[in-house]
Amino acid sequence: MLNIGDAMPRFEVVDQDGNVVSSEDFKGKKTIIYFYPKDNTSGCTAEACSIRDNYDRFLAEGYNVVGVSKDSAASHKRFAQKYELPFTLLSDQSTQILQDFGAWGEKKMYGRVSMGTLRKTFIFNEEGILEKIIEKVDTKNHASQILD
Repeated sequence: MLNIGDAMPRFEVVDQDGNVVSSEDFKGKKTIIYFYPKDNTSGCTAEACSIRDNYDRFLAEGYNVVGVSKDSAASHKRFAQKYELPFTLLSDQSTQILQDFGAWGEKKMYGRVSMGTLRKTFIFNEEGILEKIIEKVDTKNHASQILD
């Protein structure tokens, strides 16, 4: 579980285009890493589109935006193309990044308990130090939660 002031955990996975992406790639950049449960579901699509629709504001403020789920790179590619997402989506099929960030845990749905992705967003400064965690994500207005 990450806390404010912690350094970004180290990781290396593939993005929607099959390129290897590492935590080292974000050094020197303000970075927003958001975790979401599944490509092409209503809440996750609303969240991604909220970020997409405000992407120019993120860039203007110097942010790099990255979405992470346990979906495959191929699923991410279809999702990014379908909704014209201009940012990187990382495939964490092993759930290692999810666990390292504290975005993997117990979920309750319809009275059943299972392990899954917890919708959370982490905002890091240029030095890779965690400055803010958003744990109660408003999927339709997530960009405003991050930027305001």
